[in-house]
Amino acid sequence: MKRIPLLYRIFALVATGLVLAPFACTKPDADYHSASEEWLSGGQQTVYDEGSNAYSHVFPVLAENLERVHEVGDAQFGATFVSPPAVLNAGRGPIFNNVSCAACHISDGRGKVPGAGDSSISTLFRISMAGVNAVGGPMPVPGFGDQIQNRANYNTVKEADVLVHYEEKTFSFGDGSSYSLRFPSYQVTNAYTALPADILLSARVATPVFGLGLIAGISEADVLARADENDADGDGISGRPNWVWDVQKKSSTLGRFGWKANQPSLLQQIAAAYNGDMGVTSSIFPVENCVGQPQDDHRADDPELSDSLLYANEFYVRTLAVPARRNLDDPQVQAGKALFNSSGCVKCHIPDQRTAADMAFPAISNQLIHPYTDLLLHDMGPELADGRPDFKATGSEWRTAPLWGIGLTQKVNGHSNFLHDGRARSLLEAVLWHGGEAASAKEKVRAMSAAERASLVKFLESL
Repeated sequence: MKRIPLLYRIFALVATGLVLAPFACTKPDADYHSASEEWLSGGQQTVYDEGSNAYSHVFPVLAENLERVHEVGDAQFGATFVSPPAVLNAGRGPIFNNVSCAACHISDGRGKVPGAGDSSISTLFRISMAGVNAVGGPMPVPGFGDQIQNRANYNTVKEADVLVHYEEKTFSFGDGSSYSLRFPSYQVTNAYTALPADILLSARVATPVFGLGLIAGISEADVLARADENDADGDGISGRPNWVWDVQKKSSTLGRFGWKANQPSLLQQIAAAYNGDMGVTSSIFPVENCVGQPQDDHRADDPELSDSLLYANEFYVRTLAVPARRNLDDPQVQAGKALFNSSGCVKCHIPDQRTAADMAFPAISNQLIHPYTDLLLHDMGPELADGRPDFKATGSEWRTAPLWGIGLTQKVNGHSNFLHDGRARSLLEAVLWHGGEAASAKEKVRAMSAAERASLVKFLESL
């Protein structure tokens, strides 16, 4: 189990004033905020690590018996699945994208994008047809489902490969200096059978998984309170919720996880990844991802993952802590923060959220956190559009991505690729890709001086 030194754990507890968390389940105080709290991105579940392990720490405030569950889930998150029959971790495939959760969510962080002309590494490709399925979600592609599986067990044919190509285009800042952006395009190759010509395809890089338990703890009412679907206040921002299908509840529920907020809960997101990415069935998704296709092995071994291991994995993700802010008192960081706010970035990347009171799980209860997201869908313009609707999300809408911990991406994951398909090669490039509702904010950044842009990036690197 990954933990931080005891001295730092004690400091984190003292800093939050919640050593024993006596008020964790009381009614939240929406007005409570202090300058010192800004360092604590995850409230009392903040850790102090700026190194390669920064995303992989258990909550510093957690009952000891629950730490054991986290440890079991940690092992399960990293477990490599193999093709059946096998004594341990059997059930992979017959077709799949990767062999473990950790293989995509590298060090609990951001996945790596393919290079030009390469097939996917920890990027997957959603596909669908026009229209919606029986529960309002994307319409599967006959013979392929809703995701291209580019790997297969021995003696089984994979569905296809997807190659990525980039075209560089040059633009100018207001001061006359130039910058370039790379525009991706995708080519499906080696398909085992003909694909319809009009499929909708979307590249998705694996997202960081730390802090998701705290995201889950934000009340639905608080998320909906920030929605402004018809832009009633006239500020050009019209965030709206995605309503998605909850498999267990068998009803439409607020979505909050995934690039388009297309999953309602951590448990469903994890079970769906086992099924779609690894070909491993569970009680939530008991049918193979290739059912009805020639790759189906027709084995009577479903579900292949026990509930105990599935829930342990979910608990591991739920209890991953958030790294603390860094260099918050640096004058350049402070200047960058002011520019972030004045340019309008703060309208979607909401700094402060508070988790709801939770008697069942005090570890996430009533926490002031700083994820920099509103969890709503926003139209990001035609250049970032994938053209693929996902429940209520249109082909140009994306959920506001949380920014906490983003400044440690290079240290933890060894790259600096951002956005849903990793096209941005730096934090500044990610900002410059923004369009649609964020076009005004992007233009304000383009008009900044070189020194101001450097301050903005310095602020983002401090998150």
